Amino acid sequence: MTIESSAAQARKASIMMSALTAEQKNQALDAIRVALRENAGKIIRENQADLAQAEKDNLAAPLLKRLKFDQSKIDGVCDGIDSLLALPDPVGRTLSATELDEGLELYKVTCPIGVIGVIFESRPDALVQISTLCLKSGNAVLLKGGSEAARTNRVLAQVIAEAAGHAGLPDGWLALMETRADVAALLNLDSYIDLIIPRGSNEFVRHIMDSTTIPVLGHADGICHVYVDKDADIEMAVRIAVDSKCQYVAVCNAAETLLVHANIAEKFLPKVKDVLEEKKVELRGCEKTRQIIEAQAATEEDWKTEYLDSILSIRVVDSLEAAIDHINTYGSGHTDAIVTADKQAALQFMDRVDSADVFWNASTRFSDGFRYGLGAEVGISTNKIHARGPVGLEGLLIYKWRLIGSGQTVAEYGKGGTSFMHKPLKKTWK
Repeated sequence: MTIESSAAQARKASIMMSALTAEQKNQALDAIRVALRENAGKIIRENQADLAQAEKDNLAAPLLKRLKFDQSKIDGVCDGIDSLLALPDPVGRTLSATELDEGLELYKVTCPIGVIGVIFESRPDALVQISTLCLKSGNAVLLKGGSEAARTNRVLAQVIAEAAGHAGLPDGWLALMETRADVAALLNLDSYIDLIIPRGSNEFVRHIMDSTTIPVLGHADGICHVYVDKDADIEMAVRIAVDSKCQYVAVCNAAETLLVHANIAEKFLPKVKDVLEEKKVELRGCEKTRQIIEAQAATEEDWKTEYLDSILSIRVVDSLEAAIDHINTYGSGHTDAIVTADKQAALQFMDRVDSADVFWNASTRFSDGFRYGLGAEVGISTNKIHARGPVGLEGLLIYKWRLIGSGQTVAEYGKGGTSFMHKPLKKTWK
């Protein structure tokens, strides 16, 4: 089957997907969860084959970590499905209701986007998260994973499609692409595909954005910051900085730069250095940082770099304003955190830092659809339209206007005719 025929089938399936009941979608999700657990052995064997080949091909360590899909990862994606099952149906929800005139009611109602094309690298768990989120939100999905995970992605797509099909979902609602030529073809199918979501490196996402007329939702970089303010609790700041960097270094919400107020730097930096070095994090510091602790010299390029590795750049700043300016200059608009006991400083930080996620006294690693209660995530968006931050169910929905009349015509309204009431209604369209 060609990519165009798969996309055409997905378009046809999306019409049926949009009308599925909450019960039908949840039955399919439950069937997928059961099938993943029943096929765990086969899935893990295919993943081990992918890992063995990736090691032979000298795949970078951060990508190897993302590629691994063991029993704990299966448990994790099944937990994500559990969270989706617990969420109410997002489709058909009334966002607003207005009585235009007596017997003429206007409703703004959520609906699926249609056909979503998702192109991702290395992480097989992303395939499960994306497909189940699309199912719950009533969308069809075309998936393209990295070649390094080809075996794992193939078996996962097969297990998910078969389980969902047995539960009554339409054929073709999910399709897997496997070659670069497939991606090139996909990007030209604007008559079938409504939205592209790329997940990968800066260069990869930029390439996708520059190569299609289909709307693209995503982020190119995850250059996240932790700023330790002069009024921070030092022990808290150490915990947050270390968790933000080390809890999982190969993800886009891991901290890449640590900013420290000059008034607290001499007390804080030696303490955080000891913990970071225990975890084998390489430190790169500005001149002021290196006067306090031992570190490699940071360059201008370090402030712009998403390491996705056990490397952290550190800069001492003279003020909250300087920290905000640094983040807005070098950051990627993803996730940035302040550690402080000063509420006004925190509010100023959260108001002025131009990022999708701004945190006060919390690790940047909380920037995640599952942790937000969104039912996992299909990706992270630093866009300022439609969806921003972790994109869960709501980011896979759009809305339509439903007008319920009783025979009205436009000619009845206007100068000398009937006037609109535009009265808010406290009711749903159903």
